[in-house]
Amino acid sequence: MEKLKAVAKSAGMLKALGNSKRLEIVHILRENEKKVGELEKIIGISQSALSQHLAVLRTAGIVSTRRDAQSVFYSLADEKCRKLLDLLDKLYG
Repeated sequence: MEKLKAVAKSAGMLKALGNSKRLEIVHILRENEKKVGELEKIIGISQSALSQHLAVLRTAGIVSTRRDAQSVFYSLADEKCRKLLDLLDKLYG
């Protein structure tokens, strides 16, 4: 039963990271937290598209948010995701 839970959780993370823009977002957030506007400029997609990608990553537990006045900062929330990114860099980087 625990193995099935682990498989389901892994599949959820991989599904969320299965989009190149979302993978790009988490690579950027691996370094340090960013505001939505900063991510928008770096990635070069509309704010609405970025918001949809961030929502998928939030739902999967990959990114988290923090508010500071009117700014929303995003950061990588899952250390396992960071390790997965490191592995992907070793394999494909």
